Amino acid sequence: MCIFAVLVFLAILCVPCQCLECPFGCECFGVTRTVKCVSKDLLTVPPSIPGYTRTVIITGNNIHQIAPDSFTELENVTNIILSNNRITEMASHSFSALINLRFLDLSGNQLALIHPEALSIPSSPLQELNLSRSLYNFTALTDLTTALRWGGLGGLLRLDLSGNRLSLLPPGMFSHLPSLQQLFLTNNSLVAVYSGTFSGMNRLEMLDLTHNSFTTFRADALQELEKLGNIHILLGNNPYACSCDIHNFVTWLNESRAQVDVDSVRCASPKGLTNIQLTGLSVQAIGCVAPVPAEMADITLQTSYVFLGLVLGFVGMVFLFVVYLNRKGMKKWINEMRDACRDVLEGYHYRFEIDSDPRLGQISAENSNGRTQGHSGIAFSQQLPNDTCIVQGPANRQAKQVTTSPPVKL
Repeated sequence: MCIFAVLVFLAILCVPCQCLECPFGCECFGVTRTVKCVSKDLLTVPPSIPGYTRTVIITGNNIHQIAPDSFTELENVTNIILSNNRITEMASHSFSALINLRFLDLSGNQLALIHPEALSIPSSPLQELNLSRSLYNFTALTDLTTALRWGGLGGLLRLDLSGNRLSLLPPGMFSHLPSLQQLFLTNNSLVAVYSGTFSGMNRLEMLDLTHNSFTTFRADALQELEKLGNIHILLGNNPYACSCDIHNFVTWLNESRAQVDVDSVRCASPKGLTNIQLTGLSVQAIGCVAPVPAEMADITLQTSYVFLGLVLGFVGMVFLFVVYLNRKGMKKWINEMRDACRDVLEGYHYRFEIDSDPRLGQISAENSNGRTQGHSGIAFSQQLPNDTCIVQGPANRQAKQVTTSPPVKL
């Protein structure tokens, strides 16, 4: 009799409850309070889900929209799985009636339109949100950013955005998720982390950035990761290019307080460094020059000054030696320059004497005008005083003043 009762009890647990309240085409399990509608080609969320249900599993259907009245009078539901239903739109307050909802799985859909209040639930009970492989395009990412901001998801602990082909994350996208502890961004196309990407995430414990398109992390990205503190950061399986640009990232891996999966962080290029751990790379291996300490820099500077002094001294000695070899020519050149300067100065002195004597200056002016010699002599004799005579030689002519004595009477 006891064995029969046990068998009946097990049958009740294992056999679906085919009661009148179960939606058409679905399976209802009274003991586990679960409703399953798997691959039934449903076009909408089935109505008349039993009020006692705690877990709703609707997968593999053709439900394109989650309307505001899709889930009503289901206050006991804590888990909803809506994966792989080709959902493209979530309307306003799609889950607002699920005041005890803890887990929501929307993975594998094609979300293109997300209302800003699609995830809004009173008292923000949601703790886990799975949106992996669900965002159809970049517009959906923008809508999701707004929905995370206006959804009142202050109690969300786990967010999965993996497999969405994301190439960037808007700054401050997660700033309104203060309680978030786990963030999954694996299997995307992220190439960089920008300043402010993870702002406001003070309770984050694990960040998964594996299987993306990172080739290195710039200084601002490393500062953003360092702000997260002592958390688990998964950075493996990315195509890191082990060139000189990755030097700061290697330094951060060796010195950061974050717990990084360093064994999986390996070079993808160049070919000679393929599959080499980044933490074991030296600056010589990646083609960088090691930074010079301050003391070494001072010594190098002093050595440079000494070398410069030696070079200048050598140049000076060569110059003096050349001058010595050409001392005769230098002396001749100096004498010629001196004579030339003397001739120029004498010419200036002669012109000064002519200019200072008004009589000689007038003679010079008349001679320059091309007057004849006879006419010049007449004019010159007329202009001279009575006690002056003209003495003319064969080569030149000059005026001399002769003092005549008065005639002597005999």
